[in-house]
Amino acid sequence: MSVKIGEHIDLGEFPLLLAPMEDVSDPPFRFVCKQNGVDMMYTEFISSEGLIRDAAKSRQKLDIFEYERPIGIQIFGSDIEHMRQSSEICSAANPDLIDINYGCPVKNVACRGAGASLLQDIDKMVAMTKAVVEATHLPVTVKTRLGWDDSTKNVYEVAERLQDIGIKALSIHGRTRAQMYKGQADWSMIRDVKRNPRVKIPIFGNGDVDSVEKAAAWRQEYEVDGIMIGRASIGYPWIFREVKHFFATGERLEGPTIAERVEVCRTHLTKSIEWKGDKTGIFEMRRHYANYFKGIPNFKEYRMKLVELMQFDDIIEVLEEIKHNFTEEVA
Repeated sequence: MSVKIGEHIDLGEFPLLLAPMEDVSDPPFRFVCKQNGVDMMYTEFISSEGLIRDAAKSRQKLDIFEYERPIGIQIFGSDIEHMRQSSEICSAANPDLIDINYGCPVKNVACRGAGASLLQDIDKMVAMTKAVVEATHLPVTVKTRLGWDDSTKNVYEVAERLQDIGIKALSIHGRTRAQMYKGQADWSMIRDVKRNPRVKIPIFGNGDVDSVEKAAAWRQEYEVDGIMIGRASIGYPWIFREVKHFFATGERLEGPTIAERVEVCRTHLTKSIEWKGDKTGIFEMRRHYANYFKGIPNFKEYRMKLVELMQFDDIIEVLEEIKHNFTEEVA
């Protein structure tokens, strides 16, 4: 059976979603993930305050492209009226849905009363969500965590109450805010939410899915409607095609060759420059090189070169060198 968000977004039988990640899931990164079969993506999370102030960085994050659909714009904030206004601004950018972030654990978000902080005040979370739902014609979804800490795991209540005011899907990261990204994600509570007969909306699981085997095992064990993948896709957008291939055939797809890694890295760099301009595009790409070539022996020298260079042609030259030298070695 197809998984649907609202009336119009059909994600197929068991969708793979790209998690919204600050400073990562921008249009260049989303492009290479889309090429590798991801079913739905989200923008980086956008501050409602920034949107209302018309801050350039927040506005730029509203950029979405036709080939990315279906795509959601994710917003966060601590003020209900500002969240309502920002959902109107987002709706005008014409995404397929609006997602609210109630899961971000980082201090400068959670300690300002936004993100996962709302897990400490479910009444406010409900009021905020209701304001967003009523302000847009688009489906509204939510991403959250199990609770604020071990003594307040309230995701069951969150799921029921947010569904009751009209959200169309819920993504749950299997950790509390207190855990940040440490320890292991606990998906058993995600399964309990899914099993709740009152909960009719799609439930997506998130946290620690970093291999095809884990994706396949957890699909069965935790009964979710789809899986959201975040950190494991950084520098490895192939995870989406590998998981899909495994679901379809039960066989592991060969990992990307060095030539493929170089090619996708080059595409990512090119898109980064197209979207951000030469200087910023090249500078912000630096955080990705180590991930694209993870596990390759004696790569440090090349990584140092890549992060120092400021000219597109020079970077391409080093990438070609990598392709030539390491392909030969592997062969």
